Amino acid sequence: MWRTARRLGIQDSALEDVLQDVYLTVFRKLDQFEGRCSAKTWVLAITLRVVGNSRRVQRRKGAGHALTSNVGDPELVHDGAPDPHEQLTRTEAKRILTELTGEMNPRQANIFMLVELGGDRVAELARELGTNINTTHAQLRAARRDFDRALRHWQARAR
Repeated sequence: MWRTARRLGIQDSALEDVLQDVYLTVFRKLDQFEGRCSAKTWVLAITLRVVGNSRRVQRRKGAGHALTSNVGDPELVHDGAPDPHEQLTRTEAKRILTELTGEMNPRQANIFMLVELGGDRVAELARELGTNINTTHAQLRAARRDFDRALRHWQARAR
């Protein structure tokens, strides 16, 4: 869950809170689990919903919200930490990625980030999600198209 949430764009400073929400949701809904899918698939679905909710909150509260910014995070200030320029570059890249994927269909954005950024294989992801592999490939193609469109718009605004 940690790896999935992180690859879906959750900032390191908010990761523990998001995972706590996942754990609480799993605990609250455990008696509703009917076994129609594997437990791993069920927990992945919950994780995707919680991450989606968190990303909506990030967009609503803006980039300056404390949970979405690593700048000044005391947990990151320690010996052996990356240099400040590298840290700022990563933070900015995550912010831009969150902005671009925020314009996409949430399910397609999740598939895009898990495959393109996380290195998941489409067949494995389809199996985990309990979806048809052809449907997952179609959603990935649509996500790539939407990401390219969002990137072109972002680049035009940045000029």
